[in-house]
Amino acid sequence: MIDQPTIDRITEAAQIQDVVGDFVTLKKRGVNLLGLCPFHGEKTPSFIVSPAKGIFKCFGCGKGGNSVHFIMEHEQISYYEALKYLARKYNIEVQERELSPEEQAVRNDRESMFLVNEFAQKHFTHTLHNNLDGKAIGLSYFRERGFRDDIIQKFQLGYSLEQRDAFTQAAIRAGYNKEYLVKTGLTLEGDNNYLADRFRGRVMFPVHSLSGKVVAFGGRILKKDDKMAKYVNSPESEIYHKSNELYGIYFAKQSIVKQDRCFLVEGYTDVISMHQSGIENVVASSGTSLTPGQIRLIHRFTENVTVIYDGDAAGIKASIRGIDLLLEEGLNIKVLLLPDGDDPDSFARKTNASDFIEYVERNASDFIRFKTNLLLADAGNDPVKRAGLVLDIVRSISIIPNTAIRGEYVKECSTLLNVEEQMLYYEINKLKTNEQEKNATRRSNAAPDMPPPDEFFAHEQGVVTSRFEEQERNILQVLVKHGEAVFFYSDEEKQHPVTVGDYILEELERDNLVFENPVHALMFEEYKMHHKQENFSAERFFLYHQNGQISMLTADLVTEKYTLSKVHSKIKRVETDAERFIDLVPRVVFEFKNMLILDMIKQKLLQMKAANDAKNNALVDEIMQEMSQLEVVKKQLSKTLGERIIIKL
Repeated sequence: MIDQPTIDRITEAAQIQDVVGDFVTLKKRGVNLLGLCPFHGEKTPSFIVSPAKGIFKCFGCGKGGNSVHFIMEHEQISYYEALKYLARKYNIEVQERELSPEEQAVRNDRESMFLVNEFAQKHFTHTLHNNLDGKAIGLSYFRERGFRDDIIQKFQLGYSLEQRDAFTQAAIRAGYNKEYLVKTGLTLEGDNNYLADRFRGRVMFPVHSLSGKVVAFGGRILKKDDKMAKYVNSPESEIYHKSNELYGIYFAKQSIVKQDRCFLVEGYTDVISMHQSGIENVVASSGTSLTPGQIRLIHRFTENVTVIYDGDAAGIKASIRGIDLLLEEGLNIKVLLLPDGDDPDSFARKTNASDFIEYVERNASDFIRFKTNLLLADAGNDPVKRAGLVLDIVRSISIIPNTAIRGEYVKECSTLLNVEEQMLYYEINKLKTNEQEKNATRRSNAAPDMPPPDEFFAHEQGVVTSRFEEQERNILQVLVKHGEAVFFYSDEEKQHPVTVGDYILEELERDNLVFENPVHALMFEEYKMHHKQENFSAERFFLYHQNGQISMLTADLVTEKYTLSKVHSKIKRVETDAERFIDLVPRVVFEFKNMLILDMIKQKLLQMKAANDAKNNALVDEIMQEMSQLEVVKKQLSKTLGERIIIKL
């Protein structure tokens, strides 16, 4: 972890106009700077840089933040990698906390394995271009596939010699430890100090991580040998987990963000050929079934995925099950079926980028329609097969998280399958009920101190987990933007000011209210700890916080406009936050309290139903008394909020 003083030095040096100016041509517009957004295609500039606030904001795609966030978004790297990027740019030494001996040992192992892989990539590339066999066998193969030299170099392709241990001996002579050659899977070790190269006699495809490090290799044999696998891949290791990697993601990430779409193919050469034709937003699952880790990697950059299949029906049916995982993640899926006899590699070599995109626009269909038509062809008029088809399609629709999209698919499938919508909804609800019961059973059997699996992954991925997300954000936004401002004076002489932050803290602490979202809760606790410090600025403190999630959240809060539940202005123009100050500050607190009360009433209604079912009259009376007290509080809050808030229970 990078310590806060180092983060402060980096953010002070990294002026937003200098950082953005490396990638965007900026022109002065009043106190701000204006340019074309690098994150989406636009002809009219909507990208603003504010040197005074140290932030950027695009009013076209909505992206915004500070200099660190700009590098994260542009280079598609993590918060800490972005800090290190800026530290290198401004020649700032990064001070990190001291690691424990165990942590240091793990880090040393990982770094050693990365160094070995880096040497291997350079060795194989050098062999391809400079060794007689490398040029005659490996380079000739790539050129016969139609790969240009610049593409061969871009993907760092290589060749491993046929000799048993040519690479291993070269690595040992260069000073690399045999232990790490074996750990990465580059070298096979047997009895009596037997060593052999895993990839001997193969052309080499390095697999890069999101940050561009080589984590693994794929090797294709060129000679015909039925006893040997056509492709061999690196084994799992401390630095390579194939379920979390996608071939080509390092070269595709910026294009995926800019195009807001990811093409998903199967193999290495599919990716390379598409890049050569000008389609760069493409990745491959490398012949394995899609995994949740790979899908989350795609979801970091876009919600739109087009899966490209060749005409092999058997292959489509074998891999189509994995696409349900994409739907479950909330991605928008289209399927493109290529002409018979073509795969993405051969089709890309026949077309240029514009022709390819035109073909996609004409022929891609949504996944549910594609799957329905595919299975209908198999089912024919067999009633049993058609019933199975309906259940298969319903299962896919039921896992789509967005209710509106799910409803549209129900309508479409009702028409395609000639089945009543009501029946489809019945089957969907039955599946969802069964899944909820299974989840409840798993949770009850889990260790008491472990969160439910879905909540754990939500926390890990930064997904919203609070029922009161909007209200919590509104309070934090007021604290960040106005927390140090004087709200009122507690005496007539105006000697004792009460700030906005003081007022909000007192209101929440009086009722022992806390935030559900863990990032919100952490940010609120940090505000309580630091807001009394001299010259404290919440915006500055949180915008450059060492916790990347807090820093990113603050950037959103600073650039977003707060809106009341229902705004009525007495003046013709839109009021600013400052003009609505007296109304705004208590309102964000009361809206939060109101939502909490409504939720408590809901819970009491559920408890009363259970007590009624159990015929426990005493408990029913007790719950009714509690509900009566909650209703009193609800009426008081409703009166305070007035007609500006309309919430149905």
